[in-house]
Amino acid sequence: MKKFNTLKSIPAYLPIVNIDTDMIIPKQFLKTIKRTGLGKNLFFEMRYDDNGNSLKDFVLNQEPYIQSKILIAGKNFGCGSSREHAPWALLDFGITCVISSSYADIFYNNCFKNGILPITLEENKIKELSEYSKRKEEIAIDLMEEKIIFGNNEIKFDIDPFKKKCLLEGLDDIALSLAKKDKIMTFEENLKNTKPWIFND
Repeated sequence: MKKFNTLKSIPAYLPIVNIDTDMIIPKQFLKTIKRTGLGKNLFFEMRYDDNGNSLKDFVLNQEPYIQSKILIAGKNFGCGSSREHAPWALLDFGITCVISSSYADIFYNNCFKNGILPITLEENKIKELSEYSKRKEEIAIDLMEEKIIFGNNEIKFDIDPFKKKCLLEGLDDIALSLAKKDKIMTFEENLKNTKPWIFND
């Protein structure tokens, strides 16, 4: 997982509430177990017509938002089923930070496990940031300092210290397990010595 420290981008603004994981990545694209290749199908039913042509009025089909790394979304983002393909699709598209007033718990936690920073802000602060999207101006995210910088202003946000550490150091579940490799090996060796019958075929 890539380390997350600072990020600067023109944010894309998607002011729709209750965007569920099926809207983020529809069920027909869930056959893959790879984390790559899903970006082209992100928000598929909103981005394309029935013939597969891009809908020009959808924000992520427009310049400069097609290059956005920050998505500002409506409340209750990521609700619905628990599919991890949703953050995979966002990440593959290039989005590494989502800003919303609220998230579904499972989606929120899955973001951290895949290198995406989900920031929770009050609605009035989101409206303030959305103006920078409309004006096509960059905002900056500083995870270490837990703040969003826009123009001459900044907004502080809160994040769980452990989740922050994982993003800063690029630690997913596998990396966290490997960090305890020596302890795991010691435990297995002790278990083998004290209860050898467990390891008999």
